[in-house]
Amino acid sequence: MTESDADMKIVRLKIKRDRPTRLGHPWIFSGAIDSVSREPARGETVLVTDAAGETLGLGAWSPDSQIRVRMWTFGAEGAVDDAFFHGRLSRALAVREGMAETFDTNALRLVNAEADGLPGVTVDRYGETLVGQFATAGAEAHKATIVRELMALTGAASFYERSDVDGRGHEGLEPAVGLLDGAEPPAAIQIHEGKTRFLVDVRNGHKTGFYLDQRENRRLVATYAKGRTVLNAFSYTGGFGIAAAVAGAEKVTHVDLSEPALQLLERQVALNHLPEGQTLRLKENVFQALRTFRDRAQRFGLVVLDPPKFADTKGQTMKALRGYKDINLLGLKLVEPGGILATFSCSGAIDPATFRKVVTEAAHDAGRRVRILHELRQAPDHVEALTFPEGLYLKGLLCHVE
Repeated sequence: MTESDADMKIVRLKIKRDRPTRLGHPWIFSGAIDSVSREPARGETVLVTDAAGETLGLGAWSPDSQIRVRMWTFGAEGAVDDAFFHGRLSRALAVREGMAETFDTNALRLVNAEADGLPGVTVDRYGETLVGQFATAGAEAHKATIVRELMALTGAASFYERSDVDGRGHEGLEPAVGLLDGAEPPAAIQIHEGKTRFLVDVRNGHKTGFYLDQRENRRLVATYAKGRTVLNAFSYTGGFGIAAAVAGAEKVTHVDLSEPALQLLERQVALNHLPEGQTLRLKENVFQALRTFRDRAQRFGLVVLDPPKFADTKGQTMKALRGYKDINLLGLKLVEPGGILATFSCSGAIDPATFRKVVTEAAHDAGRRVRILHELRQAPDHVEALTFPEGLYLKGLLCHVE
């Protein structure tokens, strides 16, 4: 619904705290706010002004979060109503027009939150199933409209919610999981990335069920796999390792602590008709497994390090950096001379330059000479906005190790 100007609450910013908003950054922190005309409801659309009263745009109010307002519009763009969401979602789909064919896949990110002008809204498509996360108060307030519009725009058969992300707690929201529209999705949805097949559990899997952001990185890493022994650390359901095996890796060792993930991995081995004995799975703490391999002097031709997020906030950065240093030091010691290391960080609080520095320090301590072959980032359907550098969360390095 459209809020009338008379009823809309006004959030006035402090003097000299309006520049990021004027430049299009979508977050307004509590410390930048001078006053609020009346207390808005959670997720309510508010009018944001500078200290002199000039309109800066419309945003969603989040009373429980340090990010107090997330901007929907800037300047005098208009109301936040059904037409607004139809337009934003239509443009998000237009940006990805032709990507499924270009990347030879039936699984794409359709909406990437702030980068698509829809803070807190993430939607992935797996075949005929849409899976959405509504992580903020504003996204939650307009969830029904977003679901209805996307179902109409895409013609999908199902819309399943996976709003069980940690961020909802900071927004004063409870986790929410379940079918929002259409038919119940299959227990495991088959997707493809080129000739490689994967099974996705949208009900229980990580994120929306799969790491679509690594799609092009899986493809690239696999081109270095033929004839090599591969270690896929933090393997989850096998993404990098399955792609490497399909590309002709001699043997692939997957290490993860999740039994359900490793069970789904076994199904993916069969789905891709991989030879018996090509794949080994280890249910073990990855750090401990890497130390065991090191103590045995075991080496691999290709090592993939794709750990979960080590830092959600700036306050966790130092601890996360120690973790990344440790894992890369161990990983580098396991790469045979002339081998390949693919290492990643999905911690948004750590920028690419800092991550590169950590890997450099690990290489020095490991006594290895390392050349960077490729700098890696999230797949193109996980679009980034110039005005929102925080949207670049996935960074990686593909390295040759002497």
